[in-house]
Amino acid sequence: MSQPAPSQPPRSLDQLNRSLAPLRAQLVAHPIYARLSDMDDVRSFQEQHIWAVWDFMSLLKALQRELTCIELPWIPKGGATTRRLINEIVVGEESDDGFGGVGHISHFELYLAAMSQCGASTTVIEAFIERLRAKELVPAALARVQAPTAARRFVGETWRIVESRSLPRIAAAFTLGREDVIPDMFTRFVHDLSDAHGGRLSIFIDYLERHIHLDGERHAPMAARMLEEICGDDPARWEEARIGAECAIRARIEFWSGIAAALEDKAAARAAAHA
Repeated sequence: MSQPAPSQPPRSLDQLNRSLAPLRAQLVAHPIYARLSDMDDVRSFQEQHIWAVWDFMSLLKALQRELTCIELPWIPKGGATTRRLINEIVVGEESDDGFGGVGHISHFELYLAAMSQCGASTTVIEAFIERLRAKELVPAALARVQAPTAARRFVGETWRIVESRSLPRIAAAFTLGREDVIPDMFTRFVHDLSDAHGGRLSIFIDYLERHIHLDGERHAPMAARMLEEICGDDPARWEEARIGAECAIRARIEFWSGIAAALEDKAAARAAAHA
């Protein structure tokens, strides 16, 4: 999914952000945010989006693997500042302060709770996790549980980035392709829908607002510092970062489009059933 290199490859984070601006604008303006019109749509959206929540954690763990020592015997690895940055992000994503008195919880588990609250099915993603616990490889597990088509393609692209073992590529996909704020219009819409349906989206709202808070105020700036430390003044590393970021953003745009198409198909089916 990588695109041809630009005539002048980026040599800094500012240059890379400028080159990505058109793609990011396309992502933020995607019609999926206005496509969710009722609870059925939200449930369908969640049943696909949960896969992005899962593979975000895999990107994060790939970074932790490359930047810190997670093997025995322990030895110092990488720079202490970078280790601190990635480990702090891991703490927030994998064991955040609890919501509603539940103690600590990962954002993936919080999202599962949000799905259960509003009646979305968690059967397929939970079957996938069980296949992974049984040591099945990710591509095989995706096929075995029949993950939604758009989600399967999205996870497949993320997994190719992870398996590249390119630290700049992984870091840029995480920092610039995933640590982006969910548009406020989406959060406002979900608030309105929750009010109309007795608060059945309260956990989902907690998830969205927590991400907006953490990503905007803590994780995104920390991840940006980490990416700058990884790439330094090396043009080859910045080019790898460009490839990773572009792949991640394009994959997210295609993912959103796939979900939107699935929602349209469901709406057409409902209309035909009532014709």
